[in-house]
Amino acid sequence: MSAFNNKRNFFRVAKDKSLSVLLLLLASCTSVPVTNRSGKDDSSKTIFKTEESFIRPYHHLPDGTFRNPENSIEREDYEFPWFKFQKERMSIKVSIPEGHVIPTEQVLTNLTALENEDTITWIGHSTFLIRLGGKTIITDPFFSPNAGPVALGPRRYIDPAIKLTNLPKTDLLLLTHNHYDHLDAEATKNFPHKKTKVFCPLKLSKFYKDYSFKDVNEMDWYQEKQVDDLKITFLPAIHWSKRELFDRNRTLWGSYLIEYQRKKILFCCDTATGEVYKKLGRQFGPIDITFVNIGAYEPVEIMKYSHANPSEALEIGRNLRSKKVIGMHWGTILMSLEDPFEPPTKFIANAKNFGYQENDAVLFKVGETKTIKQILS
Repeated sequence: MSAFNNKRNFFRVAKDKSLSVLLLLLASCTSVPVTNRSGKDDSSKTIFKTEESFIRPYHHLPDGTFRNPENSIEREDYEFPWFKFQKERMSIKVSIPEGHVIPTEQVLTNLTALENEDTITWIGHSTFLIRLGGKTIITDPFFSPNAGPVALGPRRYIDPAIKLTNLPKTDLLLLTHNHYDHLDAEATKNFPHKKTKVFCPLKLSKFYKDYSFKDVNEMDWYQEKQVDDLKITFLPAIHWSKRELFDRNRTLWGSYLIEYQRKKILFCCDTATGEVYKKLGRQFGPIDITFVNIGAYEPVEIMKYSHANPSEALEIGRNLRSKKVIGMHWGTILMSLEDPFEPPTKFIANAKNFGYQENDAVLFKVGETKTIKQILS
């Protein structure tokens, strides 16, 4: 899809400065980057706390905000022509392929029939149910009709595979970052299992505690947690955080490595590609299954700083030495300008270019459940 016929006009700075406040307000409703914040500082500076001294981690900045790993792609300075982007995005006509969605009754039947198996079920977007050793993990629970405050933000064109009220008992909730299509206020408020243990990035625990979750645990990059026979490690990703006008990068973002019975499953935060994945591959690979975003990559000039395209998702998988790569963050909500069903086609078509067979690039129907054994076979 030729989303923007004139890329030069697209990046022309808006002359009407009276719109700037409104542009910022709208920009806080989505995960489209607006301006650069390189966050450059003297990372080797030693910080003193009482009698203890330590070196500040690279991703922690002196003002309390965070930044991406070293050698990550950095955004250029520009003003984002929000209204033009919105107009182009809203002009896209979504044609849903036959078979993209499994009926809710069948989803619930499959969940019950396979409740004693290790499985993965796609609820939609970046929301999955992962069952391992009798425990149920939910990732980035997004059930609302739109991704934004109140009725603002991009709207779903596919409902969640099941209603929030039908969600089976969950033992662990993994949140990657605070964008509205991942941290859903209504879903959090109405979540039916408030005894679920929550793992979230730094500075996001209050959000869950305010909605009566009792067992909430913030994590920094490379921190580990043990939940019975599951080991969870929080790892870097190349993204950013923002939920309000002036809170850019004030909360952390990241991915979760789940280790269980010699299996390694990596659930990635929204991410761009970058050198950090070679480092993670050396340190934590090989990975058995990696979930990576494959949608929301157009226009490339904007999205390349925070969202991998299908080829880059496969590159991330290869750098992690991942046996299988599951494509997510597509087929649910219209957030960008590529054809909504272009990502899976490109994902499969490019698999061999990165050393994978087509069946190593794994796709789900909305509501589909696959066993871990089936995925790894």
